[in-house]
Amino acid sequence: MMIDFDRQVRRGAPALRLAFFAALLGLPIALAACGPAAPPAPTPPPTVTPYTGPLDPEPITGPRFTSLAYGIQAFLWWDPTARPFDLEQARLMNFSTIKQIFAWEDIERVQGAYDWSIADEVVSEVNYRELKLVARVDHPPQWAIVDPTTRPDGIPFDVDAYAAYCGALAGRYRGRIAAYQVWNEPNLQREWAGHRPDAAGYVTLLGACYRAIKAADPDAIVISAGLAPTETEPPIAVPDERYLQQMFDAGLSAVYDVLGLHAPGYNNPPETSPDEAEAAGQRRWMVFRHVEDMRRIQIANGDAHKQVAILEFGWHVNPGIHPDYAWFAVDEPTQAAYLVGAYAYAAAHWRPWVGLMSTIYLGAPGWTGQNEEYWWSVTTWTDGVYAVRQAYIDLANMEKVMDDEVIPARDPGDVHHEPLAPRD
Repeated sequence: MMIDFDRQVRRGAPALRLAFFAALLGLPIALAACGPAAPPAPTPPPTVTPYTGPLDPEPITGPRFTSLAYGIQAFLWWDPTARPFDLEQARLMNFSTIKQIFAWEDIERVQGAYDWSIADEVVSEVNYRELKLVARVDHPPQWAIVDPTTRPDGIPFDVDAYAAYCGALAGRYRGRIAAYQVWNEPNLQREWAGHRPDAAGYVTLLGACYRAIKAADPDAIVISAGLAPTETEPPIAVPDERYLQQMFDAGLSAVYDVLGLHAPGYNNPPETSPDEAEAAGQRRWMVFRHVEDMRRIQIANGDAHKQVAILEFGWHVNPGIHPDYAWFAVDEPTQAAYLVGAYAYAAAHWRPWVGLMSTIYLGAPGWTGQNEEYWWSVTTWTDGVYAVRQAYIDLANMEKVMDDEVIPARDPGDVHHEPLAPRD
């Protein structure tokens, strides 16, 4: 369900991008065959037995992230004045990790010609503050979108060109970008160049990027794309649980380090279980703890030893932005309580198999009340005026649990900002 941005929104323009929300339910229809016999159906993959045991059945092997790693998504690309200010806000929060879109279309506008100018500035500013950087790698340029019928795998992107971009990015910033999120919500048609989502095709794309990144920076962490929680059926979307199983059927295990998930809370408190949501007449995916259903699929497919990264989660605070969103809006004190509660729940119940948890968002300059994303954010820029919501204050001051280290909750009036070292 999480929201993605077109180029205009990423630049900070006041454009509204509506997400798919309504669940389109369909029934299978059997059609009688006419004429020549159809070719034999492909052999279905082996049935995976549903997993119902504990969420930590075996040790995490070589955890890639601290558990927990506290992250937040920022928009550092287009405004060099706001960039250092937002990064200082993240430091004040005692958060360790920044997630930022490194849009393919912004760096390789012309095939083979890379413009690293803004990327260099972003990486430098994040590294200067000793924050870890997660790069989300998607937004293909128009030249890289192809007719899927021209490819035997049916993928609507130039896979070789994408791999070349991933490798060039990882090579340039070896040791400076900690992790790469490969694509975003590919189970939505709009994220798959308007074509029917295809989990096997995504795994092919992921594998090409994975191999290119590892060749350029073997220590970099590769995170699979977060999936949109939904029950919408093709061609608009593929339900995220089904899509994840299809990814494993297509060989996912060999081409990721950490499993990426999305976890919007809708109007439910973070401790609400999927079973409780169903009992209340909602869907299992309408709760933050839908993460647990997805983790069970990971375990059932033999990857219990790998961590999960929650790449997007949050609660939005405006019931009027769009009629379909009104039912799951909360007020600002509730947003704050639920975000803090989500981290507390994960610290108590999901460690060490959950590593990174990335809140949405540090608001982008230029967003206004007409932008849906503005209402998910914990900070805002409006006409050049910066403001924080209660969620920002409470996230900054809450207790933080990181492996064996605990940073105790702090009094809002007793916040110390460590000075930055001189630049080299």
